[in-house]
Amino acid sequence: MDSALCALELLGVFLSLSAWLFSLATTLMSQWLTLSTDLLPAESYELGLWGTCVVQELGVLECKSYDSLLGLPADIRLARILMCVALGTGLMAVMFTIPGIYVVKSCRSIDTLKSKRNLKMLGGTLCFVAGILGLMPVSHIAHLTVQRFFDKAVPYVVPRWEFGDALFWGWTAAFMHLVAGILLVSSCFCFQVDPFPMPVAIPLQGGQSSPALSPTRRTEYV
Repeated sequence: MDSALCALELLGVFLSLSAWLFSLATTLMSQWLTLSTDLLPAESYELGLWGTCVVQELGVLECKSYDSLLGLPADIRLARILMCVALGTGLMAVMFTIPGIYVVKSCRSIDTLKSKRNLKMLGGTLCFVAGILGLMPVSHIAHLTVQRFFDKAVPYVVPRWEFGDALFWGWTAAFMHLVAGILLVSSCFCFQVDPFPMPVAIPLQGGQSSPALSPTRRTEYV
């Protein structure tokens, strides 16, 4: 097996696992949106998928969870659902990919190698799906935030929500998922299953077999 192909597989697995951890952190973080006002400079507000938090000047953090899923704004409810689906898809991608890489010890028969390639292909495809699912809610929340920030109908003195750290973590996770999917799928196309070699006839005289010396064509002279 080519060492470059093994490195490609290991890099894809590393990126897919790292992307899943970044997606998990994005889902749990409360800094999806942040807000600070000049009237209360000692406090800032944070909005996440699971609750809102107030950060005081001394570093004290007070959070309150949402009471009901159905009572949430539509964008937050959709983002929570999509991020949970992205987490499940990314976890399945890792579970399918790890048994499919070549460095995992298993039987080296032709059927097993084909099965490993199919598992790796499925894992790469799921990485693509997880990346798209994770990209949609983050980009949607960012788009709505930009629209509301530059809304001329709202007075300038009214505080506006701004991007939080979780959005950048989510973009990073989606990008890593997409790159991992590209690496894993590319390694599947580069991976060729070689058939078993056919037996080769061993010459009996002089290192080369000549048709004139073959038993079927040999002629004896008296």
